[in-house]
Amino acid sequence: MKPYSKVTPEGTRDILFEECRAQRRAQERLTRVFTARGYHEVITPGLEYFDVFDLPGAAIPQQEMYKTTDNHGRLLVFRPDSTLPIARMAASRLQNQQRPLRLYYNQSVYRNSPDLSGRSDESAQMGIELLGASGLRADLEAISTAVAAVSACVSDFRLEIGHARLFGALMDRLPVTSERREAIRATIEAKNYAALSELLDPLGNSEAVEAIRNLPRLFGGEEALEAAEAYCRDEETAGVLRYLRKLYASLSRLGLGEKLMVDLGLVQRNDYYTGVVFSSYVQEHGEAVLLGGRYDSLCEKFDSPMPAVGFAADVEALAVLMSPEEREALPVTVIHGEDGYEMEAQKLLSQLTAEGKNCESSVFETREEARAYAAAIGAAALISVGKETKEVTLP
Repeated sequence: MKPYSKVTPEGTRDILFEECRAQRRAQERLTRVFTARGYHEVITPGLEYFDVFDLPGAAIPQQEMYKTTDNHGRLLVFRPDSTLPIARMAASRLQNQQRPLRLYYNQSVYRNSPDLSGRSDESAQMGIELLGASGLRADLEAISTAVAAVSACVSDFRLEIGHARLFGALMDRLPVTSERREAIRATIEAKNYAALSELLDPLGNSEAVEAIRNLPRLFGGEEALEAAEAYCRDEETAGVLRYLRKLYASLSRLGLGEKLMVDLGLVQRNDYYTGVVFSSYVQEHGEAVLLGGRYDSLCEKFDSPMPAVGFAADVEALAVLMSPEEREALPVTVIHGEDGYEMEAQKLLSQLTAEGKNCESSVFETREEARAYAAAIGAAALISVGKETKEVTLP
């Protein structure tokens, strides 16, 4: 036997039974949220040309992409992100559609994660993209939809808001390479204060360095925005704070209470974010269950400039966090047809399933075999169809 014939590749896994049920229920709930708010489903190819994800200012690191080639030798990748392909689609297929475009998706993405990172290389995601709309109303629409999506699956969550330009404006003042910039971003995201200090100390003392050093500490309620005023004195960063104050005040009216937080150290990995960014967390799960933000410059890279905002939810994480009752299968009724009454049994099964009951057709030769099977799976009932139709007592 070949050594890898019975295992899945690293970073992937089989999903069975109750996990599948929970994922389907999570997908159904998110679909209801999105369609009820006017979003329309789109599906992009699982394979895309490498060029889609290698655009200046929006590139995904090559080492994170699974690559292959087509029969002409052109470089392809397994979809590592859904926003970039949807921006491509909007620029090529939806040029004449009325703006804004309200799109949602339900598809997997593939990222080659570092060894021992704990992240899955295959991730089931659902999300929305609101393209062709800018300003406070559009941001409130996207974030309110995110709140509705997470609320449909779990009740205890936290929503954090920040702004991509705060980190970007501060970093633009420092003489650092793109590699050093990414290392600083990663330490802020992880709130690794010691590592952040090691990266910043060689840059000397300046207002920008001091502000970046304190970014991961600027989280909480409105007091986080007040504390940030000491580090945001130029027009651009002060403008970011004014906007976040307005956004925070508006979102507070959703009744989220302590679930709503400001995190000025919220610096997403994707380079294409240009404005508000937001994440949702659940206490029992270490990673964010939802990530999103505004990306007003991305569509321009596909020669179709328009503002946009969106988010992606981790379906697998939300499914795991749903209540145990949501993961249980509904009880099944086994229908057994005696010799010569097999089709009558099939007719009864069709009738009961049309009424909303879960049924299985017995494939066993005898009633006793069917009875033993029904007992083994914890069936709700066994119905025998013959000269007369009757329910058989289970052990």
